[in-house]
Amino acid sequence: MDNGIVEVTLANPGGFVTGIKYNGIDNLLELENQESNRGYWDVVGTAGLESVKGSLFKVIVQDEGRVEVSFIRSWDQSLQGRLVPVSIDLRYVMLKDSSGFYSYAIFDHLKQWPSFWISQIRLVFKPRQDKFHYMAISDKMQRYMPTAADRDPPRGQALDYKEAVLLVNPVDPQFKGEVDDKYEYSVESKDIKVHGWVVTDTPSVGFWQITPSNEFRSGGPNKQELTSHVGPTCLTDFLSSHYVGGEYITLQVAANEPWNKVYGPVFIYLNSGPAGGTPSQLWEDAGRQMQTEVQNWPYGFPASEDFPKLNQRGSIDGRLQVRDRYARNVEVPASNAYVGLALPGAAGSWQTESKGYQFWTTTDENGDFSIKSVRPGNYNLYAWVPGFIGDYKYDTVINITPGSNVQVNNLVYEPLRDGPTLWEIGIPDRSVEEFYIPDPGPNYINKLYVNDAADRFRQYGLWEKYAELYPRGDMVFTVGTSDYRKDWFYAQVTRKISANKFQGTTWQIKFKLAQVDDRKTYKLRVAIAGAELSHLQVRVNNPNGTPVFSSGLFGRDNSIARHGIHGLYFLFNIDVPGAQLVVGDNTIFLTQPSSNGAFQGIMYDYIRLEGPPL
Repeated sequence: MDNGIVEVTLANPGGFVTGIKYNGIDNLLELENQESNRGYWDVVGTAGLESVKGSLFKVIVQDEGRVEVSFIRSWDQSLQGRLVPVSIDLRYVMLKDSSGFYSYAIFDHLKQWPSFWISQIRLVFKPRQDKFHYMAISDKMQRYMPTAADRDPPRGQALDYKEAVLLVNPVDPQFKGEVDDKYEYSVESKDIKVHGWVVTDTPSVGFWQITPSNEFRSGGPNKQELTSHVGPTCLTDFLSSHYVGGEYITLQVAANEPWNKVYGPVFIYLNSGPAGGTPSQLWEDAGRQMQTEVQNWPYGFPASEDFPKLNQRGSIDGRLQVRDRYARNVEVPASNAYVGLALPGAAGSWQTESKGYQFWTTTDENGDFSIKSVRPGNYNLYAWVPGFIGDYKYDTVINITPGSNVQVNNLVYEPLRDGPTLWEIGIPDRSVEEFYIPDPGPNYINKLYVNDAADRFRQYGLWEKYAELYPRGDMVFTVGTSDYRKDWFYAQVTRKISANKFQGTTWQIKFKLAQVDDRKTYKLRVAIAGAELSHLQVRVNNPNGTPVFSSGLFGRDNSIARHGIHGLYFLFNIDVPGAQLVVGDNTIFLTQPSSNGAFQGIMYDYIRLEGPPL
């Protein structure tokens, strides 16, 4: 495909991007890689890791304004066990006068085909190692990067997991002593609009992936995904188990269940700068192009009938309010709330939904919201409101038809509440951002985040700081005296007691009660921002007594290891018998006994003790 600005070479019939020629550079992709390992789609599923390889090539559209080509990877019973039982149609589109090209994929499962699961779908590009050395993901997250060779022994030393490497003897000494880990550059889905790499030599060239919509991504707006990282690698994760985990978000389609979904299009944008230009100039230009792509969504050019155009979509407008009867027993605007449409399910099910499409926005200061360009279909309306626990769901199924505008103006969310607040710890915002996040150890730093308090959590090895802060006993938090910003460690992790041995931990919350009704039931609300193979036991005034609550094993988001401040949200509502409380000093014990490794643990979002109903 060649429009006079960009020339893209595709393998026929495989559908791999083998070459991209632009601005005098014959190929922007890594020449040392095999042609199937330069630009490609892949999936992880029933048949393992599969690089999607087409077997049938078609020209779908070819005229003066655009070209669209198709590479179909089909499936039949002879491929059982070797390929995921879906048909995958890879599409590439080039427009006239466009400095780049688009890619999307149509996944199709026929009713008569067997069941399958998929945990990852990606579009991956490997720019040239000898040219691309500067990476940009956001206004703050951009820098010159080490090379892939720096990660390999003896230049790099593997740390607690393979993705994290200590650079002990990098080619460029400025990186010596730093940790490189691709998870340090993860971003929430709502914020992944543009990222990529820059050639800083002359000619200066930028290679960017632009994602103008998240409708095809799974897990909602706060789901974290990988972006760009050392390789250099530039990718789009459409579906992954990162920060949610395993079976929670894995796409599962049953036998005799038809399923179809379009992933993309995304735009591979190329730009160039003048001699002596800076990477930030190319980044700013890529940002302007991203805004243009967002404004043009949904695109009008895809030829597939599975991608509805603007006039084939609908919209929804409404207003959401909150009434917390013990805080303020009046309706107040749900400002800055996340409101979205996703497939019908239980409240909060959008976190792990992966079969369908999701459409999200945030409310204004009045609680008003508007969601445009929604694909036709049946949805539930979901929401969560920063500052309030739990999930909202509008029980009436929303039917979006072409050209429709649904109005829902009197929505009221009543968060779970039994009685007045006796005390609370943290802010119900689904993250641990407000808690104590330690500085990194001097041997485990990424210089990009050294002077950035807001992104301190991205540093490697913070979990090890717990044992340093509490060498002989676990954390004790005293309500009314302790400050959660300084005294509540961001994660209840295990304690390392020898090279390969860990032990669980028990945290204490101490508090006073002026009066107790031993005939009534109190309520402990424990909101979880993330957990990894953890088990929460709650005891009251007796560390060795029978728990008033035991969660069983839960959580698989691995957010502690992957430098996250949240993963999958849980809310536990725990009955505390008044007979177990006393007037005066009380203690709640939070035990996490699972201890098979360093990364098992719980990140608490918010904890509240409520008195009995008045």
